[in-house]
Amino acid sequence: MFLLPKVVVNEGDKDNLAKNGSEAAVPEGHSADDGHGHGEEAGAGATATAADPHATATPQQLMELATVRARYNKATDKQQRVLLAAELAEAYATAGKYDSAGYYFETVAKARPGERSFKKAGDNYFEGFTYAASQERAAELGAKARTMYEQVLKNNPADLDAKTNVAMTYIASSNPMQGITLLREVVATDPNNEKAVFNLGILSIQSRQYDKAAERFEHLVKINPEHVEGNFYLAVSLAETGKKEEAKALFNKVKTMKDDPALIASVDEYLARLK
Repeated sequence: MFLLPKVVVNEGDKDNLAKNGSEAAVPEGHSADDGHGHGEEAGAGATATAADPHATATPQQLMELATVRARYNKATDKQQRVLLAAELAEAYATAGKYDSAGYYFETVAKARPGERSFKKAGDNYFEGFTYAASQERAAELGAKARTMYEQVLKNNPADLDAKTNVAMTYIASSNPMQGITLLREVVATDPNNEKAVFNLGILSIQSRQYDKAAERFEHLVKINPEHVEGNFYLAVSLAETGKKEEAKALFNKVKTMKDDPALIASVDEYLARLK
């Protein structure tokens, strides 16, 4: 399904979750390795040889990475190494190698602790978590992201974006209800928080609670009528609850909102089912 996040409900748990009315989810299984190393080797090795299907670095980006990494490895002055770690982190992020970017942003944050530096490290680990090609790697990067975000929230408990991302890493862990609780706390604090409302809606779809999903997405598109994915999943929810004509009208609207072949293909597939 178009843009459906990787965190999904396993078949064996869907009925129990729906019966309990819980917007919970557990991790999707993966099979391929993500092509990145771990720890310090992740930063040193995830370059031209990294087989990340979600991000393909250009030759220029690979050359920049090699150049900065060589300077970093040769540097002996601590202050200079921190500066180069920040530069190397940015280069990895630009190349879409988010796990390695997270590692070097974490290096900077540990040398110069601060909310912004921990947030950068957390954001990049979270991106790596999002694209992880194995369940094991997702768990590892999710834990890394949580550690960084905990430092952010310690200084700024009102950072709802960090709190929402922490929630999503929990949902892909062995403790998904902790994630649900955090998302609900975000919505309780800010009922119009688009990211949290969207994710709660997605979790309802994944646990086949389409009535609840429709409520979430109806609220989301009231907050932001131009939210493409929100409109799409509202149409999906309406279709699954038997409101075919409303769903058709909304699917046709979605096709005009964004020129995206994957989106249009998903819409057409649903419209074909509703004929």
